[in-house]
Amino acid sequence: MNRGTKSWILYASLLVLFWGVWGAFSSEPNSRYGYPNEMIYIIWAFTMLIPAYFAMRGNTFDRRPIAAVYGLIAGLTGAGGQLLLFHALANGPAYLIFPLVSLSPVVTVLMAMALLRERINRLALVGVVAALAAIVLLSIPSGKDDSNSHGPWLLMAILICVAWGVQAFCMRKAAVVGVNDATTFGWMTISGLLLVPVAFVMMGEFPSDAPWQAPALTAVTQVLNAVGALFLVMAFSRGKATVVAPITNALAPVLTIVLSLAVFRTLPNVWGALGIVLALAGSTLMVYSDEKSGENSVAPGAADDGADVRPVPQKS
Repeated sequence: MNRGTKSWILYASLLVLFWGVWGAFSSEPNSRYGYPNEMIYIIWAFTMLIPAYFAMRGNTFDRRPIAAVYGLIAGLTGAGGQLLLFHALANGPAYLIFPLVSLSPVVTVLMAMALLRERINRLALVGVVAALAAIVLLSIPSGKDDSNSHGPWLLMAILICVAWGVQAFCMRKAAVVGVNDATTFGWMTISGLLLVPVAFVMMGEFPSDAPWQAPALTAVTQVLNAVGALFLVMAFSRGKATVVAPITNALAPVLTIVLSLAVFRTLPNVWGALGIVLALAGSTLMVYSDEKSGENSVAPGAADDGADVRPVPQKS
């Protein structure tokens, strides 16, 4: 395997590791200490500054308008979707919202095929379908919430799905037009911070009575989230969106379930177990297919990590 053209696998694997661990412990501040989700968002927005600092070291911030456009869209759709998710969960059942939201890679794949002309062979297509099915199955909670099953939450869930699908596409598109990883992540960090006042308004009041363990645990887990987001940007700049989006969204929950089993003795339900099998099978098929094709998917905006970076052929 050519280390340059397949370097996306390394960053996708690191993303799965960081987001998998984050997923296993991300709910602890809220479930254990009652820490508001909006406050968790605020802390996450500031932890983004840490990987942003290291990403910018040795890199030039791309000041072109096109870099700002794609960076801000990626940041605002990602952060805005997260805030909207909190509101949706307060009004609708999680067991219906999460499977809907988890379909965001479908949006990314369709946009990449239509607008970036990314090709996908039959073997990879089978893998994509398996991974997308796995994502939905892994998103089904073991217990059903009998809260309000109708209302505005459905529209919000659809909007979140579209927003996160567009976010992933913009990461790839930014790299294709030559925007470096550090710049895209920098704009994503700025976008997250811009929505901090919105989170404060949604929260209503500052949780002054929260124990110190709540913000400390939140900061630790959200650093993993933030670093994972940087690896996601790097994976999209080196691999096709039609492959990276389904793989990362399918495998991170698998690791979360494995860690939850080991740490909290939490067994997955039948759907989760089936989702694990489909996620592993689908991801294996996509990686194998991508290796077999030998196609260079490294975009001009990818950082120089030894890759043979050549522009990806695009049709106008």
